[in-house]
Amino acid sequence: MFSLQINIENEIDKEQVPNLMEFVSHLTKVLHLSTPGSLVIWYDSVTVHGHLKWQDHLNEKNKPFFDLCDGIFMNYTWKESYPKLSAEVAGDRKYDVYMGIDVFGRGSFGGGQWTVDTALDLLKRNNVSAAIFAPGWVYETAQPPNFHTAQNKWWSLVEKSWGVVQTYPQVLPFYSEFNQGFGYHVSLEGRQLSDAPWYNISCQSLQPLLEFKEDNTDIIQVTVDAGEASYNGGGNIVFNGRLDGDVNFTARLFKPLLHLSSSPITVSYSVKSDETSKLGLLLGFSSPSHQTKSILVAPQEPTPRLDHMFLKCLVTSEQTVSEWTVYETSLVMDGHTLTEISAFCYITENSTKTSEYVALLGHISIKDHHVQLLQQNLVSLPPATSWVMEAHNLELVLGKSGSRILKVKLEWRQTQLEDSVLPVYNVYAESVKSTDVLRSRKVLEKPRSERVFLGVSHVPAYYVSELVVDSDVKGVSFVVQPCGEDGSWSKLDVSPNHLVELEGLS
Repeated sequence: MFSLQINIENEIDKEQVPNLMEFVSHLTKVLHLSTPGSLVIWYDSVTVHGHLKWQDHLNEKNKPFFDLCDGIFMNYTWKESYPKLSAEVAGDRKYDVYMGIDVFGRGSFGGGQWTVDTALDLLKRNNVSAAIFAPGWVYETAQPPNFHTAQNKWWSLVEKSWGVVQTYPQVLPFYSEFNQGFGYHVSLEGRQLSDAPWYNISCQSLQPLLEFKEDNTDIIQVTVDAGEASYNGGGNIVFNGRLDGDVNFTARLFKPLLHLSSSPITVSYSVKSDETSKLGLLLGFSSPSHQTKSILVAPQEPTPRLDHMFLKCLVTSEQTVSEWTVYETSLVMDGHTLTEISAFCYITENSTKTSEYVALLGHISIKDHHVQLLQQNLVSLPPATSWVMEAHNLELVLGKSGSRILKVKLEWRQTQLEDSVLPVYNVYAESVKSTDVLRSRKVLEKPRSERVFLGVSHVPAYYVSELVVDSDVKGVSFVVQPCGEDGSWSKLDVSPNHLVELEGLS
């Protein structure tokens, strides 16, 4: 969803107010036509008289702007009675009134910070919406004991007050590698491509809805982590603690709303653990008659005493790659709705004493089985021959110790579907030292030198700003690896590539 907030914090000449109102109306209409589902929100600042005077509640001085767009963001300094007053003025549109809460406090009702739920509870009782400003307070003020713990604790206040108001995923395919948009390495299929720290918020995956417990009494601690090994990208979920031989532990991961048909779904996930630490997925379903059912997808039978708790669906495929094991199975739940995805931790049945439990969850994927088979038959990602790849703005400058620095803008497109854009592209570079390769214009099957991972792009273009190449390098072969929204990726030898000759560049 795309939303646009109009915030004008200066005086407006009274004769210009009609023009401002026409602008708000026109912008809202045009945006709705161009981007269905988009929102235009007016900020409570300028009144219909042109005065810069925050009202803190919906009234006759700001409602005319509210009537022309999708909602109003009220200023943060409202009083206890203002949410109820605003709801009465808004009528049927009371949920379009967003009462501002400044997490830093600064005059907000309840004081923000660790008492932000005071304001949220009041807003919920009065049936208006909330606009939370500056949740970065947790990071900016270095709340103890550490950022991740404090961050989860703060957002747990929001969940306790309002509950989980959004369910996801709601459509297939569903894929998450738990990437937070930053990391200390990049991996693909368990193989590390880079050990360089990075930050790219566009790489963020759907995040799990982990439950925060302040007393920290869980036998297994569950955290989204960027430091440990990753199956794909730079994230994972770490499960760390101790388990008795006949004890299990369940942790909520996602609250989906996936309506399923007679078509089978394929569920897969990747785990890195020791021999005794086992991890399965516990799937919660609701039937058309609203009866609940739980199915455990697991690599190995847990203790028999759990048989009455849920149905079991043992994985039908196991594949070990770079110390990661990928588990996969298919099941049919015609007419049911998938409502919860949880991790199920247990240890092997022959382990009777208390054991240390450590497991990493690398990814979760749920696909429509028929669509998956169709993609396998038709090749889910376009082959290299269907792409055109070009290099622009080439520049080669001298570096240190005889090396050179290459700068280039890479662009690519599909020849038949020029407007088609995949969600992720991995970009690599490989040095070419043989003049024979340049003359033949072919990429050899065997690598000539180490293929270097450069980065990720979410559009069909990539800027290479400072690629260091040795003095004996004749050219650089750039390879773009397309990745699908279901987590699939093209093999490098069938990915689009482009050879840049260095001779004559300057």
